[in-house]
Amino acid sequence: MRVPTPSPPLATSGGIGLSDSEKAEALAENLEAQFQPVTDCLVQAVIETVAVALRAYFLSPTSEPQLTTPDDVHEAIKGLEVSKTPGPYGIPNRTLKHLPKRAVSLLVRIFNAVLRTHFLPQTWKHA
Repeated sequence: MRVPTPSPPLATSGGIGLSDSEKAEALAENLEAQFQPVTDCLVQAVIETVAVALRAYFLSPTSEPQLTTPDDVHEAIKGLEVSKTPGPYGIPNRTLKHLPKRAVSLLVRIFNAVLRTHFLPQTWKHA
């Protein structure tokens, strides 16, 4: 049986994260800092105008994929095996299992934003 390789320490706002919980919190803080809502009203107005135009052009009720929920993501994370090799970004499943709720909520917003985009093939969205 292969012994899992521990993930390297992560830099956090309070120093160095060594435990899985500290690393998960560092990831959550980083995601939260990277993905902030647009607050500039001019940019927001352009985004809304484009979104309305895209919806009017592309959307039909049958083509909209089913969006995900925090419960879906929690269940998926719960089903991960901690002994499996990390994915392409090197985040171990053990760390994902310690993600705080706000990080999961942010992931759900990102997943759903990707599912709502019209630049991905429908088969990918439904997969």
